[in-house]
Amino acid sequence: MENLQEYIAFDLEFNTVDDISHIIQVSAVKFSNHEEVDSFDTYVYTAVPLQSFINGLTGITADKIEKAPKIETVMADFKTFVGDTPLIGYNAIKSDLPLLLENGLALEDQYALDVFDEAFERRSTDLNGIANLKLTSVADLLGIKGHGHNSLEDARMTALVYEKFLEFDENKSYLTQQEEVVTDNPFAALGGLFD
Repeated sequence: MENLQEYIAFDLEFNTVDDISHIIQVSAVKFSNHEEVDSFDTYVYTAVPLQSFINGLTGITADKIEKAPKIETVMADFKTFVGDTPLIGYNAIKSDLPLLLENGLALEDQYALDVFDEAFERRSTDLNGIANLKLTSVADLLGIKGHGHNSLEDARMTALVYEKFLEFDENKSYLTQQEEVVTDNPFAALGGLFD
């Protein structure tokens, strides 16, 4: 897995009415050298009535949507925030990236890694055979706390799951290096301790 030193993890919430999805929240966290250094979070105005199901799921209210900036403003602000930084997401190829594209923001070329795909690959190893690959389930298994269906929380959980996977890779790399130091001397591994 690629070790990105700088990236932005992002997530969207949307309200689907008559098979049309309307973005209602755009959020992202920027990581540099494995630490969060910046964030972006805004609700998005839509004239389409908020589904009660979406209100219950996300906690987003009609009041928050009515006072929010319009999609064109949010897309321009988000593009400025992202710049040319690589992006990661959680299953964003299926919904988030196409939704951004529908609203005039093409970011597919900057999409560096899908953490869902990585979780799928690691199911039987790092994730102990987990059956449910929902972001909150994977995060919970890894000891990462967060509230699902809030795009800022989801973006942050995505970044922290990615960071945990990087940690796993680093540990495996270290173990592999240790195994390569083969010797008949049972005390050879202690050699570096007494320098």
